[in-house]
Amino acid sequence: MAVAEAELGQVQPRARINWTPYLLVLPTLVYLGLFFVYPMVQALWLSHTDPRSGALTLAHFQRMGGDLYFRQAIRYSILITALAVPIQVALGLVIALLVNSRFRGHSLFLYVTAIPIGISDLAAGLIWLSIFTERGYLNAFLGAAGLAADPITFLTYEHTAWLVGAIVLTEVWRATAIVMLILLAGLQLIPKDYAETASVFGAGRWQTLWHVTLPLLRPSLQTALIIRTILAFQLFATVVTLAGRQIPVLAGEAYFWYSLYRSPNVASAYAALILVLSASITLIYLRALRQQEVEATA
Repeated sequence: MAVAEAELGQVQPRARINWTPYLLVLPTLVYLGLFFVYPMVQALWLSHTDPRSGALTLAHFQRMGGDLYFRQAIRYSILITALAVPIQVALGLVIALLVNSRFRGHSLFLYVTAIPIGISDLAAGLIWLSIFTERGYLNAFLGAAGLAADPITFLTYEHTAWLVGAIVLTEVWRATAIVMLILLAGLQLIPKDYAETASVFGAGRWQTLWHVTLPLLRPSLQTALIIRTILAFQLFATVVTLAGRQIPVLAGEAYFWYSLYRSPNVASAYAALILVLSASITLIYLRALRQQEVEATA
């Protein structure tokens, strides 16, 4: 009894807190706070306040709504996103599946397809401008092959569809590598036992892909869709390089209102609109994919 009472009377030492995970995450949190959270809060504040009195107002959104390019910017931003993102996801999935199959030379194929990930929007726009311009590489090839007697003007306001097509093609070439790497990482996390079990039960390659691989890849697909959609709404440098202001987009209008018209408040209103659209699309993705997952498990 005396020994038990002595043991109970001893003060239990407190468990030591391991600060290592918090210290490792701290630089990321500081970076996100300085370059994402603070600018976002500042933009939301500028879009709702009067620059003179500091009072809350919706005048900047009204001015944005009355802008000559406002409706066109919304239309072209949604159109480019709706065209580019599905192509990027589909092409990125095909490339990821090819690399994951580990065919001979898959490492070199991965490196080559991943090269555009290191190219900026502006550099990609300049590269494809040198291809599509009147004296560019495409016209030089067509002339040398005897397919065109005179240079063809691809980038002109008379053919808006060609301008949109050039922008979409440039974005597909530049940003598909991001989707491919996300999906490839997801594929490598799927155990091979699932595919082997499916083959034992007589499932072919397409059946295994559709009923086994894609359902297990849903989190990676969701991440790729969200990231690419958000970045597509922020597209600016590629559009300006290839089409100037003939194809207005929301991020471009925010830039022009800030730099040309010297109105950071209206530019912040455009930024707030981009934020709302990106958040809305993200919620739609999350709800749609979650609903599919619930139906699949039901």
